[in-house]
Amino acid sequence: MAGEYQSINVYSLKGEVVKSIPVPNAFMREFRPDVIRKAVSAQEANMRQPYGASKGAGMRHAVSTWGKGRGVARVQRLSQGQRGAQSPGTVGGRRAHPPYVERDWSKKVNRKEMAVAKLSALAAMADPEKVRERGHKFAEGITVPIVVEDDIENLSKTSEVMDVLDRIGIADVERVRDGTKTRAGRGKMRGRRIRSPRGVLIVVSNEESPLLTGASNLPGVEIVTFDNLNAALMAPGGDPGRLALFSESAINKIGGW
Repeated sequence: MAGEYQSINVYSLKGEVVKSIPVPNAFMREFRPDVIRKAVSAQEANMRQPYGASKGAGMRHAVSTWGKGRGVARVQRLSQGQRGAQSPGTVGGRRAHPPYVERDWSKKVNRKEMAVAKLSALAAMADPEKVRERGHKFAEGITVPIVVEDDIENLSKTSEVMDVLDRIGIADVERVRDGTKTRAGRGKMRGRRIRSPRGVLIVVSNEESPLLTGASNLPGVEIVTFDNLNAALMAPGGDPGRLALFSESAINKIGGW
């Protein structure tokens, strides 16, 4: 078993321990961080959208070279002037090795390896030391993964979900809010202005749950049904040990994996 528990608590919406249940076998598999990283790397690579430079980018100039003997570099220059243009390394010139849409970013991973990565990531989520190493903040004495009675799936308001997290002792939302920063560098201009940590992963039993809407505005929180779990969600960036909150019905269904 990856974690230190033989049983985990089930919490009420008031943060009280209702009962204890045995840890499902799916959380007791061998921990394989190498397989997790390989699977997550492949998933992220397969989501990349091909992109490339315009074929005429940097080439829209009337240029000619002066040749040698004039004491200047032999780069192409504007026909109606003397400024260098079009050649790589000149202002407004083409790129020497631009990206091209034909490049294949995808990676292949065996189906059995993907299954091992999924179960290994689950095992890491049941180990409190690995969860804390990843930076998540929760009160001492809480068993992980955190299991809450099924009434949590009926919460449709963000404030109600936040109250439940506070009563249980999950301070991860504040950690994400405080850790959200403006990205340094050119990425600010390319749609990647904000860099935010990953927070709690909430797992529900069905797609009709109002909680999918109720918790969607909490910073860093992701909500997913149990059958849509994958290694990239449970170990973002290939780093295992994400803090997870399961409804009781969801963790019972996972127990059958």
